[in-house]
Amino acid sequence: MSTTPPGPKGLPVVGNSYHYAQDPLRFMTAVRDAYGDIAQFTLGPEQAYMLTNPDDIERVLVSDEDSYRKPQFQADTLGNLLGDGLLLSEGGTWKRERQRMQPAFLRSRLDDCAGLMAEYAAEMATGWDTGETIQVDIAMAKVTLKIITSAMMGVELDDAAIERVQESLQPVGDQFSPTIRGFLMPEWVPTREQREYRQSIDVLEDVLRDVLRDRQGPHADGPDMLSLLFDAQSESAEVDRELIRDEMMTMLLAGHDTTALALTYTWHLLARHPEVEARLHDELDTVLGGEPPTSETVRQLDYTDRVLSEAMRLYPPVYTLFRTAKRPVDLGGYRLPRGSLLMLPQWAIHRDPRWYDDPDTFDPDRWKPARRNERPSYSYFPFGAGPRSCIGKQLSLLEAKFIIGTVAQDYHLDLESTASFDFLPTLTLHPADPVEMSIRERQ
Repeated sequence: MSTTPPGPKGLPVVGNSYHYAQDPLRFMTAVRDAYGDIAQFTLGPEQAYMLTNPDDIERVLVSDEDSYRKPQFQADTLGNLLGDGLLLSEGGTWKRERQRMQPAFLRSRLDDCAGLMAEYAAEMATGWDTGETIQVDIAMAKVTLKIITSAMMGVELDDAAIERVQESLQPVGDQFSPTIRGFLMPEWVPTREQREYRQSIDVLEDVLRDVLRDRQGPHADGPDMLSLLFDAQSESAEVDRELIRDEMMTMLLAGHDTTALALTYTWHLLARHPEVEARLHDELDTVLGGEPPTSETVRQLDYTDRVLSEAMRLYPPVYTLFRTAKRPVDLGGYRLPRGSLLMLPQWAIHRDPRWYDDPDTFDPDRWKPARRNERPSYSYFPFGAGPRSCIGKQLSLLEAKFIIGTVAQDYHLDLESTASFDFLPTLTLHPADPVEMSIRERQ
């Protein structure tokens, strides 16, 4: 069996890093179109293999997941930020922490948080004035940050703390922007970006120290993440202050960013597709009847759920995953060596015409059961898949529907510009420019 899949020719020294860094999304789509299920290319010093067949995605993330691990370059780059939290930990540490934290994400526990989700969403919406222009990406980040810290840490961040977190996110994002220098320059080189990144980590750690200082006793609504970690700390030397810090940092950043982005892109798409927005409004009027959403009614919002799924298909907040093969593996008809770096690009797979008719069109009805069941299961994986899928998936979807249901019952959000998005692909898929929208009351 061959070990050399086809792929684009690279440049001397930098390989394919230059073209990837110029536009990662276009690069992934072009490679998919040119080479199909599997392609090889170089990213910095790494030989990478991009997979776009859902069957291979299933093997890597689900059925053969023990043959793969998170790549070392992610641990090296993210280690100072997230440490040994759930996103980066491996093996027994990861399994132990996943099991320990799972009770905080059970449906019954999330239902207990429904009131605070509705409260924060309503607080945000009632603070808007008709005709006002808001930066919707910032507004969504603020409300999801409030929800995640309250639901998972039992502490409400004040506006000053939220501003400190948001100001720190830009240097953190810049650290993970794909650039030629980033691919080739060692981590230890003291660049300006590295200094700003470390300063941002210091600010975020200060915020977390304040959270720990303010937190008193168990959470009123049951076993939140910090309660579980505090209990474990009292019972086991394995859970020390550093691990608590790592899990808090992971939840602070990963726990709000992807939800905020999914909501930002949903509002953008609704504003550009008034016929979809009208159907969503009809559902909200019928199911909610002018009342605040509850955990029971929000789960009846079938069309809203389809709108959200379609937004995450077109604009997946996590636009690619990486894994490293721990042993030789067979994928895409090739035998890949131990240590192979695998790219699993949601962006390219979610827009693949093999799995989606008219893939660039916003069509929530493609998520009706009959149409959805025609596609391979792993042609859609915005939260990952398998044992290492996002532990907060259900929390994210629930709070997104609470926020949509609360806002869209009373308001239209109109785009200030009809221009298409430009993106800033860092750790997640951010809009390159502010997403400005004006507030208009529904009649």
